[in-house]
Amino acid sequence: MIHDAFEDFATALPPMTALMGLDLGEKTIGVAVSDRMRGVASPLETVRRKKFTLDSTRLLEIIANREIGGVILGLPKNMDGTEGPRCQSTRAFARNLSRLTEVSIGYWDERLSTVAAEKALLEADTTRKRRGEVIDHVAAGYILQGALDRLRFL
Repeated sequence: MIHDAFEDFATALPPMTALMGLDLGEKTIGVAVSDRMRGVASPLETVRRKKFTLDSTRLLEIIANREIGGVILGLPKNMDGTEGPRCQSTRAFARNLSRLTEVSIGYWDERLSTVAAEKALLEADTTRKRRGEVIDHVAAGYILQGALDRLRFL
């Protein structure tokens, strides 16, 4: 089920399950996961986008193998808070994914998450090639960590 309000998403989560955060791009999907206590987000992998059926198969494998209780999708709002074509694409992805799993799906404002991930990788003196390989799942980690931090105050 898809929850537009983060509070509704939070109340729908089963206890003691991990969460998965996704940073959807046109060519890749960054994936991060949390621990069962929902304290720390860890970047996991970057899925190269092919077709929705192939992409969703990999995501469903992660959901099953890691006993994921909820999925957070980064919602790429414009800087003024409005939603454009990328948000529409993200919402369509969520609708399609929700048809394949019972896991709750929520959204998190992802503005500047890639910028924060890039800054962290630069501070860690990561090479340009390596940054290109990991930026998406590091950004997913930032998205998921923001949601986890919010959950602590609900």
